[in-house]
Amino acid sequence: MTTINAFYDDVTATLTYVVYDENTKDAVVIDPVLDYEPHASNYSTESIDKVDEFIKTQGLKLHFILESHAHADHLTGSQFLKERYPEAVLGIGANIKLVQKSFKHVFNFKECNENGVQFDRLFGDNEVFHAGSLTIKVLYTPGHTPACVSYLINDGAVFTGDVLFMHDYGTGRCDFPGGSSEAMFDSVTQRLYTLPDDVKVYVGHDYKPGGRDVQYESTIGEQKRSNPQLDGRISKAEFVANRDSRDATLKAPRLLLQSLQVNIEAGVLPAPEDNGKRYLKMPIKPAKGY
Repeated sequence: MTTINAFYDDVTATLTYVVYDENTKDAVVIDPVLDYEPHASNYSTESIDKVDEFIKTQGLKLHFILESHAHADHLTGSQFLKERYPEAVLGIGANIKLVQKSFKHVFNFKECNENGVQFDRLFGDNEVFHAGSLTIKVLYTPGHTPACVSYLINDGAVFTGDVLFMHDYGTGRCDFPGGSSEAMFDSVTQRLYTLPDDVKVYVGHDYKPGGRDVQYESTIGEQKRSNPQLDGRISKAEFVANRDSRDATLKAPRLLLQSLQVNIEAGVLPAPEDNGKRYLKMPIKPAKGY
């Protein structure tokens, strides 16, 4: 029996999932979070500790740490989790190479590899792999970023990252470099919405619209009926116009620059300099009109 346990980070509204087989104890973790406080520029492993404690309490065997994409709103905790479970494979979609190529130049990372070698495994579209008794299929679902993937586990649950949110909220934004509302529409309607209606949808974020409690589980059928931004009836032209218009009003994520320079390196923090301290790079540019 496949069981899903969710961990919600209230600071970044991020969902981390532990997916496991209750009988065999085989498990994967999807989108782990490293806690980072930008004002003091310090980090902690509080969120990782909770996931780790759950894995140990349940006696799980962690096979994979899976990233849905290079997150722009939180630092991944994948490396800190992998330190505790060194046999776990850190995987992401192969198109992470496109994101690395783009943001390598933003941060002037001359030594950054653009071939995804920082990760243990790069997944192809429609690739199927196994985590013990769990069968996982990779679906390329670009739009939020060119490297976004969704993970379909045992044909019954799909983890959509930042592509598809709860059916009372909508979809992810598409205004990051390489993002595309046209690609988002195709990813949702041609990949996710072709899954059976009873497949459960587990989202990467929940922003609690209207002040409701956290929710993270939907179904494909509910999404097609009720998603306010992209249900099963809206045209591509209408979605693109609405999505692009909304994205034009959004501010950059609070941890955009900190997150991406760490996440394109698979969560490896910058090496300590000769004073023993680690440093993040922050590009500075003039405001529009100056």
